[in-house]
Amino acid sequence: MNKNILRVITIIAAIFFVLWLGGLGWAMADYYGGKPNPITASKAPEKAKENGKELRVVAIGDSLTRGTGDESGKGYVGDVIDELKTKTKKPVKLLNLGVNGQRSDQLRTQLGQKEVQRQIQRANIVLMTIGGNDLFRGGQGLADYQSDKLQIIEKSYLQNLTAILKQIRTSNPDARVFFVGLYNPFMNLNEGKNISKVIRRINYESAEVSASFPKVVFVPTFDLFELKVNDYLYSDKFHPNTKGHRLIAERVASLITW
Repeated sequence: MNKNILRVITIIAAIFFVLWLGGLGWAMADYYGGKPNPITASKAPEKAKENGKELRVVAIGDSLTRGTGDESGKGYVGDVIDELKTKTKKPVKLLNLGVNGQRSDQLRTQLGQKEVQRQIQRANIVLMTIGGNDLFRGGQGLADYQSDKLQIIEKSYLQNLTAILKQIRTSNPDARVFFVGLYNPFMNLNEGKNISKVIRRINYESAEVSASFPKVVFVPTFDLFELKVNDYLYSDKFHPNTKGHRLIAERVASLITW
């Protein structure tokens, strides 16, 4: 066999080998339902990993965030997580850092901790409740709502709120922050109307502070409890019961898009 014939046979064999590889690739693609197969698409696993990425939620604040009053133990935060799983079809990882009785100055201190900052940095969503203990002294009622002391409390609270949101934005510029506003658990008391005026004003000021930061949403809850407050309060007449937590969760979840 001369060299020319051997060269022709080699070329023909190479052509058939290439065609065989192409046919194998087509068959594998057809077998996998038209999806890129693991042999010919080396980047497919990375894309799949990105599509299946979990959502990280960090909840911060006071006893409302902890779920106090909800007999199921989930609280509004747990209900929001359930809604997120349904809406996004993605796994959701929750870290609840809420502290019973926490005031705004204490949350400000908590957010200064390195580990808390690290967790905020990794979050896609931050849920927050704060302010109730600044005003209501842990459920004892509004302190001196007709005195100058209230102005001092409000001023301090708003300063802390501004610092809190700055700390969150410093740790994570991109996470969506949902800040749950205050409701009036004392609506049916004699001073209920006067307390409502104070809460409306503070909610307005809180919303204004929130609006000065990107991707921070103020979530109003005052109206949810206004007409039937006792139907949605726990036995302590301060925290929401299971129905109350659910109302708040539905309001928060309705504002989350993904």
